[in-house]
Amino acid sequence: MTTTRDLRGNPLNDRGDRDDRDDPLDDFVRRVVDVDGVTKTVYVAGSGPAVVLMPEMPGISPDVARFGRWLRDAGLSVYLPSLFGVDGAYPSAEAGERVVRRACVSAEFRAFAGGGTSPVVSWLRGLARLAHSECGGPGVGAVGLCFTGNFALTMALEPAVIAPVVNHPSLPLDDPAGLEIGAEDAAAVAGRVERDGLKVLAYRFENDAWCTGQRFAAYRALLGDAFDGRVLSAETANTDPPPFFRDVVGCAHSVVTAHLVDRDGHPTVRARDEIIAFLTGRLGAQAPG
Repeated sequence: MTTTRDLRGNPLNDRGDRDDRDDPLDDFVRRVVDVDGVTKTVYVAGSGPAVVLMPEMPGISPDVARFGRWLRDAGLSVYLPSLFGVDGAYPSAEAGERVVRRACVSAEFRAFAGGGTSPVVSWLRGLARLAHSECGGPGVGAVGLCFTGNFALTMALEPAVIAPVVNHPSLPLDDPAGLEIGAEDAAAVAGRVERDGLKVLAYRFENDAWCTGQRFAAYRALLGDAFDGRVLSAETANTDPPPFFRDVVGCAHSVVTAHLVDRDGHPTVRARDEIIAFLTGRLGAQAPG
């Protein structure tokens, strides 16, 4: 993965200059992490038990970074891996569509039905092991968003992952009732749920074309009562999201990022706070004094 940057290390957009709405991510430590010979950039911030926060399409947007900062401020160490797109870039429609097309044909991802578990999850499990060794605590949280939504579940095959959050999972793109997981992994996850009492928290908007009620029903069929799927009214979504979400996604979708309304008491803010409470409770984190 190649990211074009200016002389200060800030990400450049397709025109070769920075958009004022981009996020420089300069309050994160930029690391290059090697897992089994594969290296990826990971942005790290905070202290306390670790959470692997995976980006949504089309990458580590300012809204994804904002959510990472909320986790950091709640007393968690955030590990934010760069999996696609330009790090920190504001989500434009044209550039975002190109990122989606590249990801859909990448060997790292299984975007369509029948593909099974995406290979990149093996790398993410290794990142979770590393984060646990560095941060300690009872285990690690994993938060997936959109394209990476289900990765939080399949990461739970790593014993260190004890708090998976599956947000508006969009894969497989061509099967609204499908799950992005191989049969063997599905059986193993269900076994861990039964054996270890694992709980899975999930969110979606109603009428989301990319994450349907059929998909949540499939999670419930696999995980039973361990799956806590929560649905927000589409009318509560931010009506002025970035262009990629307005023009390409085209519906209420990203509960705690692009479609969040940052106002006290708002349903999307309550969802954010519920996720943070789930993670801090399971991981034993304490907000900085």
